[in-house]
Amino acid sequence: MADAAERLVNLALFLASRRSFVTAEECRSAGLGYPDDQDTPTFLRMFERDKDALRAAGLVIGVGRDEEVEAYRLDAAATFARPVTLGAEELATLRAVAAALAGDPGFPFGADLTLALGKIGVRPDAGTVAVSDLGLDAGAPPSPLVASLAEAVRLRKIVAFDYTNSAGEIKHHSVEPYGLFFRDGWWYLSALDRDLAEVRTYHTGRIRDLETNPARPRTPDFERPGDFDIRNEERLPFQYGQDPFDAELRFAPDVAWRAARVSHDRGSLTTLPDGSALWRVEARNATALAGWIVAQGPGIYAVGPDSLVETLRVGLARVADLHA
Repeated sequence: MADAAERLVNLALFLASRRSFVTAEECRSAGLGYPDDQDTPTFLRMFERDKDALRAAGLVIGVGRDEEVEAYRLDAAATFARPVTLGAEELATLRAVAAALAGDPGFPFGADLTLALGKIGVRPDAGTVAVSDLGLDAGAPPSPLVASLAEAVRLRKIVAFDYTNSAGEIKHHSVEPYGLFFRDGWWYLSALDRDLAEVRTYHTGRIRDLETNPARPRTPDFERPGDFDIRNEERLPFQYGQDPFDAELRFAPDVAWRAARVSHDRGSLTTLPDGSALWRVEARNATALAGWIVAQGPGIYAVGPDSLVETLRVGLARVADLHA
């Protein structure tokens, strides 16, 4: 069975390709991703939800009759996307970012980006410095590795690789790749580790000897959970590691407004009577969190646990000694 997003796209394309009305049963048998062994009431509920989702996305689905059975088709004349109007500053920003990425050999989706921007009338300017030249992804893995992972995610193929963890140990992993995300100059893979039976996040810079399952290359090896959302897997830099702990940070009143931005909806925020903000968040690396506090400061302070406060104090003292 295809995942929900793929099934919706298949249904939209199928309805758009038909000149006459089609019934729910015709959609079911068209290979759009509905389970073959699903009973009719369950299928009809899923089909109704899918139609509602397409309508919410702006597609107009007309309803007619095929004999005595309700049937559907996409009303192309009534379905249209709102025009995208960009200001001069927005266009300049898009061109600058697009040129940096599209011209970067470390970015694996340059052609796709250029095509997408062309559809909204934005052409990446030539001669702009690439991201890798700016040092934003120094040491990032070559694009073929990330491109191979992206293809495995798309086709739902199992991949295997050697991985060096934060302790320097090299272990072999066989995973079901669910998605990729980009943070701080690096690509990360979220995947179900088949041996551990849990979803893990892998830093692509630590992946070596990647192999994609060669058997039945166009046939999916697994089904991604319908409730999987890659945005829920994106972690902050200090949330990678083996030993989780609860951290508390305080934002001074004059920078409390930044708390909502830099927390990225992780943990919980509480506004204190003096106007400061208290952020409670899970962390896994005290040293990385101490570095994050310094990088995001001033005005951000470690409250607890004591081990975090001490890590920050020792680190700042070492910096002061080096620059004394």
